[in-house]
Amino acid sequence: MDVLKAIKSRREITKYLDQKIETDVLEAVVDATYYAPTGNNLPSKDIIVVTDHQKLIALKDTTPFMPWIEQAKAAIAITGRPDVSKYWLQDSSIAAGYCWLEAVEQGLVGAFGAIYHAEDQEESEKREKHARTILSIPEDRRVVAIIGLGYPAETKPPKEHIAREKIVHYEGFQQ
Repeated sequence: MDVLKAIKSRREITKYLDQKIETDVLEAVVDATYYAPTGNNLPSKDIIVVTDHQKLIALKDTTPFMPWIEQAKAAIAITGRPDVSKYWLQDSSIAAGYCWLEAVEQGLVGAFGAIYHAEDQEESEKREKHARTILSIPEDRRVVAIIGLGYPAETKPPKEHIAREKIVHYEGFQQ
């Protein structure tokens, strides 16, 4: 599959088959996450691979919007390192995108659990603390996201997008 096809076919799927993800498939997803670019090539992210079912169950309480993760067969938690780079959030976010696209390439589906909350510090601290406790994440890392992975037990039609000409501008912003 080419990258654009993976981008167009990617959907958030929260229902997974009861099928273990093969090691080589999961490692390909981990590699894509690892090789994602970072600002100034600084090591501003950490990647935590979770396959333990009890940990996946415990992670469902990280936010009210993640009950689906207990059905996932694996998860990738991505943390940022503000002490290493001022681009930690961008670097972690790009890594999450690469992770998800490689999952699609490997025949998996995913769902995005947003942990870091830029507009509500108290909520962010609560979410991050929960994930940090379960996954033994050090205090100097910010928990950006947890992506649940599995083989699809459902399919969804392509997303309806806003008309391209309303979003894409050439040579400057046009009203």
